[in-house]
Amino acid sequence: MSSVDSQQRVLSGMRPTGKLHLGHYHGVLKNWVKLQHEYECFFFVADWHALTTNYDNPESIENSVWDMVIDWLAAGVNPGSSTLFIQSKVPEHAELHLLLSMITPLGWLERVPTYKDQQEKLREKDLATYGFLGYPLLQSADILMYRAGRVPVGADQVSHVEITREVARRFNHLYGREPGFEEQAESAIVKMGKKNAKLYRNLKKRYQEEGDLEALDTARALLKEQQNISLGDRERLYGYIEGGGKVILPEPQPLLTPESKMPGLDGQKMSKSYGNTIGLREEPDAVAQKIRTMQTDPQRVRRTDPGEPEKCPVWGLHGVYSDESTQAWVQQGCRSAGIGCLDCKKPLIDAIVEEQRPLHERAREYEDSPDLVRSIIEEGCEQARDAARDTLEEVRTAMGLSYR
Repeated sequence: MSSVDSQQRVLSGMRPTGKLHLGHYHGVLKNWVKLQHEYECFFFVADWHALTTNYDNPESIENSVWDMVIDWLAAGVNPGSSTLFIQSKVPEHAELHLLLSMITPLGWLERVPTYKDQQEKLREKDLATYGFLGYPLLQSADILMYRAGRVPVGADQVSHVEITREVARRFNHLYGREPGFEEQAESAIVKMGKKNAKLYRNLKKRYQEEGDLEALDTARALLKEQQNISLGDRERLYGYIEGGGKVILPEPQPLLTPESKMPGLDGQKMSKSYGNTIGLREEPDAVAQKIRTMQTDPQRVRRTDPGEPEKCPVWGLHGVYSDESTQAWVQQGCRSAGIGCLDCKKPLIDAIVEEQRPLHERAREYEDSPDLVRSIIEEGCEQARDAARDTLEEVRTAMGLSYR
């Protein structure tokens, strides 16, 4: 196995299905900017995933790809700190998806919660397709291709990581048991030296007999420190302690992202499907118009009527953009009718426009240099393919497809 520290590798993607909005910025992109300085990050344009629901309108995908990449760069995602690529430009994803489909029970795909949820939400589309049924497995292939140990998701997407763990576990169980596995694992333990070998055996016993997860973590840390064993031996010992075979595809863990508190113009979660968004690069005049025309507390029919901020969609945006003193001013002014609704909205307009100002500036630089944006993605695709080829070579070998 290649020298990949899966626990330090992150993978995340985004479907190119239209212009990004402030919900994407607060819910995903700000987190990516943080993660790129803490982990080895792979961020990708999930164009094949977009095709699972937009197969009848591919033009919308093509038109959205480059706009979305510019949004990422404008938000601060740095190609020097992370790898940015387009899914379909790394065809290894399709091969791994196919190979994993050979071992994945149909029932696993049908029970993914979002499979039925999406069918219900998108009733106007014919989603009785092989591609739509298989999209959770394509997500698994995306993750396992890069041996990503961490996958940033919201609580509603944990099921996608869980099926990936099950697929990896099944693959390792079927193909990780190389001939003489136990003998090779025992031989590797001896190479660690008497003291470390004894400690490893003790930790292995505690985990396998008592289910002690702390012992498993300690054993992994112990193996990571060993200088006397090869990478292959280390992976065998990872698998040996877990009671399986050699770990070819590491099981990822969900990296739960803070829930996005970004409300839309109507108080619901900001979403294109609700038509309540403010674009990530919305022009200042358009931002001002959208905020000024937001519905407010229905009790405030006249300027002199007092209101309750908690019943007003505008208050949710103050929770994101206003400091404590401004929020206190809104609370007092609204309840006493000391301020009008347009007064209440003005600090929000100013704050959103100010937040977007550097995004507009950075985006213009990239819009003026389309060749630079394409070169960033081309370089990222090459880096991604290098990592993908390493994984696929080992997968093929494990499945008896190397034909050397």
